[in-house]
Amino acid sequence: MQLIYPPPTPPGASSSGYAGSPAPVDVGEPADLGRADLHHPVHRQADLDGDTALARLYAFPQPLDDGVWIRGNMVSSIDGAAQGPDGRSGTLSNPADQRLLGVLRALADVVLVGAGTARAEHYGPVEPHPILTDMRARYGQPPAAPMAVVSRRLELHPSSPLFTHACQMTGAEQRTMVFTVDASPVERRSALAEVADVIIAGDADIDVKAVREHLATRGLRRVLCEGGPQLLAHVVRAGHLDELCFTMTPALTGGYATHILDGEPIIGSDWQLAHIIEDASTLFTRWLARA
Repeated sequence: MQLIYPPPTPPGASSSGYAGSPAPVDVGEPADLGRADLHHPVHRQADLDGDTALARLYAFPQPLDDGVWIRGNMVSSIDGAAQGPDGRSGTLSNPADQRLLGVLRALADVVLVGAGTARAEHYGPVEPHPILTDMRARYGQPPAAPMAVVSRRLELHPSSPLFTHACQMTGAEQRTMVFTVDASPVERRSALAEVADVIIAGDADIDVKAVREHLATRGLRRVLCEGGPQLLAHVVRAGHLDELCFTMTPALTGGYATHILDGEPIIGSDWQLAHIIEDASTLFTRWLARA
């Protein structure tokens, strides 16, 4: 992987970097992983072959302004399809994208996903990262982040490994969370409550602010939202997406595929480019919501 934007600043040189950035950050330095200032410029052309350096580059901001930071992560083809011919985003992914996904999960306190995506992509619990578990331990985090599924209709099977293997796979006594609405089917809610923490967050539609506040009460302040397109669009419309990590893989799909955001048009959404990484023609971009 090679960082191609912003241009690296040679050691000892000054840099304007992002607005208000006080000093360069060396992305190869292992200290304070996952707790960096997003607006520092890059100190040098980093070797991003190691996951430690990659984690440094994608560190969450510190301190968090309002207590919670929601980071989206999505992938698409060159022509903008968020799903392959089989209807799965996993079809568009590649080893480099999966590597970054593993690092982003290792940096997060919780992974948030829509029920449709969890079903289509055959989600299970997050597994501990083979290298970055020590980093999590230093910050008092369990070996892997818990999952939080968003569902209004609760079309989720209680026997899924997503629920039954949560503690075993993540290495901690933490059940998968399910955020739903008061109008959800009572019987399904009761069945899921046997294997998951079911939380009401809204009457007929998911209240993203309520989800955010509940995660904060649990100390889960660094949120990785993996979509799908409907959930991510819902988070954006509610004004709660702070950052978007967007991967474009070198493929064309054609057809009438879903984009990374699905639903009604979004008006007045303004973003700032933070960095671009290239790996074998796959582009990894990182965007920050403007205040």
